[in-house]
Amino acid sequence: MVDQTEIERFPLTGRFLKGRARHALSESEKARIEGLVSETVDRDHGDRIIARGDVCNTSTMLVEGFMLRTLESDGKRHAVSFHVPGDFVDLHCFALKRLDHNIDCVGPAKIALVPHERLTAAMADDPHLGRLLWFSTLLDAALHRQWIMKLEQLTVPRRIAYIFAEIWRRLEMVGLGDETGFDTPLTQNNIAEMCGATAIHTNRAIGKLRAEGIADFRRGRVEIASRETLESFADFEPDYLYGDGDLSFR
Repeated sequence: MVDQTEIERFPLTGRFLKGRARHALSESEKARIEGLVSETVDRDHGDRIIARGDVCNTSTMLVEGFMLRTLESDGKRHAVSFHVPGDFVDLHCFALKRLDHNIDCVGPAKIALVPHERLTAAMADDPHLGRLLWFSTLLDAALHRQWIMKLEQLTVPRRIAYIFAEIWRRLEMVGLGDETGFDTPLTQNNIAEMCGATAIHTNRAIGKLRAEGIADFRRGRVEIASRETLESFADFEPDYLYGDGDLSFR
């Protein structure tokens, strides 16, 4: 459960590392992270926050909304991960300066921009904070490894169930999921981009999940009758999210 008082105190960055390593941040470090933000910007559905190859002088904290990390090939977009509020979606830019992929909004989003010179100063002043920022970037790598394996192992209905299970867990970590599922601006086409299937195959797979009572996806909402059934069907184990479990941050 997210401490709403903390969200009120740190409205832009209060969900950063929630459910994972936020407990390791001191109050001064939380205030330092909030103070890194130079401005906030409202973006629209479909906006491309960063395009592949763009030079980056800031990194982006997602305050509200959803984003996809995407690649394009032969005129087709492929979603290789998604982001929820509290994610530092492009902290990679701090080291790389250019990304090999795009960051796209799904639905409206509010973002907080952090200039790289402020990150440089914060990491120099506080190595512990620097380690936790590094930890947040390494989480992305853990998610990518899991997705690569599951896309190879699972059928399309199970891939979609896996995506739903992960989104639900990650939203719960930042206080945005609920007991029966979650709201999302993701469309059926987005799900197809995420699971590597055609739109027709994705439609059939979503219908299968609905018919079998595993998950019902419609009108911006995913309803789930049983977490145990969903996660069993998807062969989903949440340890790689570094929340609870054997891999939790200590």
